[in-house]
Amino acid sequence: MGLSSFATTTLEDVAAASGSNSRVLQLYLFEEREHSRKLIQRAKAAGYKAVFLTVDTPMLGRRNMEIRNQFKLPKPHKIANFAEDSNSAAAKTVMDGGSSSDTDNVEEKKSTSAPGCHNGKKRTPPAGPISFHSHAPNPTLCWERDIDWLREQCKPEMEVWVKGIATAEDALLAVHHHVDGIVVSNHGGRQLNGALATLDALPEVVDAVQRKIPVHIDGGIRHGTDIFKALALGADFVWIGRPVLWGLSYKGQEGVELCLRLLRDEFTLCMGLAGTVRVPEISKDYLVKIDKAGFVSRL
Repeated sequence: MGLSSFATTTLEDVAAASGSNSRVLQLYLFEEREHSRKLIQRAKAAGYKAVFLTVDTPMLGRRNMEIRNQFKLPKPHKIANFAEDSNSAAAKTVMDGGSSSDTDNVEEKKSTSAPGCHNGKKRTPPAGPISFHSHAPNPTLCWERDIDWLREQCKPEMEVWVKGIATAEDALLAVHHHVDGIVVSNHGGRQLNGALATLDALPEVVDAVQRKIPVHIDGGIRHGTDIFKALALGADFVWIGRPVLWGLSYKGQEGVELCLRLLRDEFTLCMGLAGTVRVPEISKDYLVKIDKAGFVSRL
């Protein structure tokens, strides 16, 4: 199970509730390293197995739906993992540094978050209380410097993975810099319109890695058949995001359990109808590709 840095429940509370399930922390590496260092140390103490460094957010894409909806977290939710680093007003919303109601306007004015910027000569890091829009984007990420720093902070208790790989070139860089694994991801399609779907990006990443490190995938998984396709194209593991949230919205814990049960049932049914008995038997042999003219060819 993966937990976002900007979750509304602390990583300690999630660890306490999740029992023996393995947990990883999705990490935005902030320009002010101390914030990230403290979060990593807390994750290590809580038994998390790895950090998934998000590398596809040097800047935020223009998310028109979020702009239109002007989403703010309703009370009493807040950015739980940074409540101690942020004041009460700025910790209340993931999407910006503002408060969640007009009654907090006075406090908000005293503590506005500001994104980092570059004046052509010098880079100024984000300032103010931690918020998603101001602190998550980091255009200063560097393979040589940041992966080594993360490894120093995480090892030996936690592995270091990179999340947001979509090309063979970046996959080779990940292997070269000795990361422990890759997550093929396009940030749920919210960063760049027209970017390659993760299922389409997966084969070249798998081919580049040559099984030297594990390759996971997320994004666009809606049915058990999608899981089958991803495994057939070489993924070692498939992550589920939005369907779980839909199940939660539908019927709470019962809805999440239903979601997972449906995915499992669809996956096992797909395996049976494809003629596979064990997961390792799933391969490209069970897939075909349809070209622009509508002709089918084997992969």
